[in-house]
Amino acid sequence: MQRLLSRLSLAQRFLLVSFPILLAGTLGIGWWIGEQVQDSVVRRMGGVTALYVDSFVAPHVQTLARAKDLADVDRAELGALLANTALGKRIISLKIWRPDGYVLYSSDPAAAGKKYPIGEGLAAALSGDIYSEISERSAAEQAEHGQPHMPRVIETYTPIHADRQGRIIAAAEFYSDVEEVEREARAAQRRSWLIVAGAMAAMYVLLFAVVRGGSRTIVRQQHELSDKLAQLTTLNEQNAHLHERVSRAAERASALNETFLQRISSDIHDGPGQDLGFALMKLKSIGESYSAGGNTQDARFAEEVLPVRMAVESALGDLCAISADLQLPDIEPLSLHEIAGRVVRDYQAKTGANVAFVSSLPDVPASPRVKITLYRLLQEALANTFRHAKCMNPHVQLKGDRDCVSIEVTDDGPGFDADAALKKGRLGLSGMRQRVEVLGGSFDLQTVLGKGTSVRMHLPLREAYARD
Repeated sequence: MQRLLSRLSLAQRFLLVSFPILLAGTLGIGWWIGEQVQDSVVRRMGGVTALYVDSFVAPHVQTLARAKDLADVDRAELGALLANTALGKRIISLKIWRPDGYVLYSSDPAAAGKKYPIGEGLAAALSGDIYSEISERSAAEQAEHGQPHMPRVIETYTPIHADRQGRIIAAAEFYSDVEEVEREARAAQRRSWLIVAGAMAAMYVLLFAVVRGGSRTIVRQQHELSDKLAQLTTLNEQNAHLHERVSRAAERASALNETFLQRISSDIHDGPGQDLGFALMKLKSIGESYSAGGNTQDARFAEEVLPVRMAVESALGDLCAISADLQLPDIEPLSLHEIAGRVVRDYQAKTGANVAFVSSLPDVPASPRVKITLYRLLQEALANTFRHAKCMNPHVQLKGDRDCVSIEVTDDGPGFDADAALKKGRLGLSGMRQRVEVLGGSFDLQTVLGKGTSVRMHLPLREAYARD
């Protein structure tokens, strides 16, 4: 059923679901209105008949205004009315009740002269109202009154008033044929059913027109949304593809950068480094030979060569340091904690600084790119604390879990204007940010003049490890 409904439009669902509901409502309302119409017709016909009966019967029971029982002549006249007049043809049986429930007269002799409990209809008549309803009669009752084909009759109770007094002296109970009432009731019910059915059909058509218009609008919007969703899906796929290409391009650029650094380091070591080393050896040899000559001119020449030798020695030391910084050690077998510890130890050996290193990072797998990035980030951050902050007591904190590693480097230096530094395009900060963002991480720099600097970097582990 649910699969069938999913294939239908909103208008078709409305037709399928609302029709039985509307049909049931129409039948229910029609039945109720029919019952109300029938009751109304019965009461109207009963009231008309009651007035008719009262006009015939009331003159013959006026003795009750002065006595408690009817005279024999009154009973005879009532019997003649039922036998010889139009009243007898109109009603089936007649009873005259005294207010205390005593039957003064009855067309059924067996009921006359008896006292019965006062029922609902009789009580209504004795209070001044006309009571009328359709009664079902048993086969015995039909046979008793000689009417075997009348199972349903109209039972009516009407009050009888005393002439010129208005008070109720008795009540008449009579039964009349229901055929005329049923015929009129059926005609009224047919009219009411036609009105209800027409009104419901008009409402149904109007509602269907409204729902159909809304259904067409919804279908059109659904098609438009589907088209837009397909376009967005295509764009998302293209964006994901471009993102993947950019990420891989950034990774290749990072790898190429490390290759270039390695090559530069090798070129420095094998080129200028070797030449400066050879020049330093020659200068040492020349200085030593002239110092051993013994004359004043040789000694003076040796003294002039000494500053040159020291300058060459210093330049060679700087080149060796630069080459060492550019040269990436073998960190692949090391964990992230061990890599950070090695950077800290190398920095302390090189600068003589005292680094407070705290690590709560568990032994988690990491890709080579993350290891290289961690090494370079810590190396650059500590170098900045020495070169720019002149800090000899930096703090390094390493923490994280299997999904992410966080590095924080803090110094107690003078701080600096971050906006001005970014405008100047400092390569160190830009390079650190780029390395972090290539891996999909975040880079945060907090610095205040006179209060030091803090660099926080977050590197994702799981995604980078899965890509590798």
